[in-house]
Amino acid sequence: MDDQHHAVVVIPTYNERDNLPIVCQKVIEATGGRVHLLVVDDNSPDGTGQLADQLAEEYPQVHVLHRQRKEGLGRAYVAGFQKALQMGYRLIAQMDADLSHDPSDLPRLIETAEHSDLVIGSRYVEGGDVSNWSRQRYWLSFFANQYVHLITRLPLRDATGGYRCWRREVLEAIDLDTIRSNGYAFQIEMAYRAYRLGFHIQEIPIVFTERRAGRSKLSKKVIWEAIWLPWKLRFGKIPQAGSSAISTSPPV
Repeated sequence: MDDQHHAVVVIPTYNERDNLPIVCQKVIEATGGRVHLLVVDDNSPDGTGQLADQLAEEYPQVHVLHRQRKEGLGRAYVAGFQKALQMGYRLIAQMDADLSHDPSDLPRLIETAEHSDLVIGSRYVEGGDVSNWSRQRYWLSFFANQYVHLITRLPLRDATGGYRCWRREVLEAIDLDTIRSNGYAFQIEMAYRAYRLGFHIQEIPIVFTERRAGRSKLSKKVIWEAIWLPWKLRFGKIPQAGSSAISTSPPV
C-alpha cells in the first residue's frame, strides 16, 4: 500500500443516490485525494450501487463493494471493514453517506488516529454540537449516551457516534464475525469491545448535521436494540486485555 493512500473511509449506502456524489467529491477535496473511499451498497433499489460504479470510474480513489441485500448498518460496516483490511489500509474511517458528517473533519480524525487507536467524532465533548435537531431529539440522544455509560461503564461522551477512524490493529483484534448488532447498537458494541481490549480511544469535537436528502434509516427495531445491547455487553462475555485509556479533550 502506497503511504500516500494509507487511509480509507468506509461509507455504507442504501438509497443514497442524491447524496453519494456530493459526499465523494467533498471527501476527495477535503483530503486532497490522499484518502480512498469504499462505498458499501446494499443493493439499493434507487440505483445507488450503479452510480457508485460510475463514480469509481471517474475517481481512482473510489472503490465499491456490492452486497446482495439490505441487512442493516452493522452488517454493512463489518463487510466494509473486512474488505478494507484485505486491501491493506492502515487507517480505516467510517462516516454516513447522508452528509450529516462533515467531510472537512475527516483530516482531523485521521491525523488523531496517528497516535490513538480509535478516534470518535463526538457531539458531546467541548466544541461538539448538533445542527437541525429538535431539542427533544438532542436530549434523547444525550441521555441515551448517559444510559450506555451508566450500564456499561464505557467512559465515552458519544458512544453512539458513527464518525470514527480506526487503526487496523483494533479491527483485527475485534472478532468482526461475532458482531451481531446494527444501527446505534453497532457503534456501542464496537467501541465497547475496543475499550475492553485495552485500546486507546480519543474523542474529538464535531458538529453533526441532520441529513439533507433522502429518508432516515432510524426504526423502532434499531431503538430497541440500542436499549437492550448495553445489558448484554455488561453481563456477556466480551474479550478484554489490560486497561484502556480514554481521552475526551481535543488533541493539543
